[in-house]
Amino acid sequence: MLRSRGGPADSTNYILNETAVKEAGISEPAVGKRFTFHGRQGVIAGIAKDFHYEDMHQQIRPIIIYYSTDWRWKIFVKTTGKDAPRALAAVRRVWARYNPDYDLLYTFLDTELDELYKTDTHVGVLFNCFAVLAICISCLGLFGLVTFTAESKMKEIGVRKVLGAGVAQIVSLLARDFLGLIVVAAAVAIPVAWYGLNWFLQGYAYRTAVSWWVFGVAGVMTLVIALATVSFKCVQAALANPVKSLRAE
Repeated sequence: MLRSRGGPADSTNYILNETAVKEAGISEPAVGKRFTFHGRQGVIAGIAKDFHYEDMHQQIRPIIIYYSTDWRWKIFVKTTGKDAPRALAAVRRVWARYNPDYDLLYTFLDTELDELYKTDTHVGVLFNCFAVLAICISCLGLFGLVTFTAESKMKEIGVRKVLGAGVAQIVSLLARDFLGLIVVAAAVAIPVAWYGLNWFLQGYAYRTAVSWWVFGVAGVMTLVIALATVSFKCVQAALANPVKSLRAE
């Protein structure tokens, strides 16, 4: 329910949104029909298209707009971003003239809309920060693991190079096991992520579907990051002089 400023002639006129018309069971055309709200009889002066006046967690609810003198303590001023300073200065002058004993409290509509989604914005930022932190920690662990593996297989790598193995074969030998582990991890993580995203989206009345290609892109990016992490150490081990690793044999 919204109350709007107008004249006395508007006190018995109502503007309903489309959802209110459906909830009231009014058949089209509704404009001009008699309508009673809280015991006050009037007519429907107009039908407004449904619009969001709450956050997206809520469905669009019925709304009735009518004139009332009960809200004289609040006014709405329509302006543009460019003219906002001049409009605010004009409001201050009028306020100081008629109500100088009270401070002028004001807010902008875009600020009110931002407040509706402040929590969602903070959650998104936290998710991004934790995701970046998790990727960095995973890359450090993967790099340490491939370094340990390369050091432990230096003699095997030296023997293979002496027998004619190329750089590509050596890199494949070292990276194969890690890529297999990444594929297994993705196979476990993707269903969990899909369930978590769907559970999170249940909190919104209007939500998008989780597409399969999102997880495909995430899997490809994971493989690319993993390859970038292990390739340096794998190539370094493949290019090492086999004489040094076989000298002790």
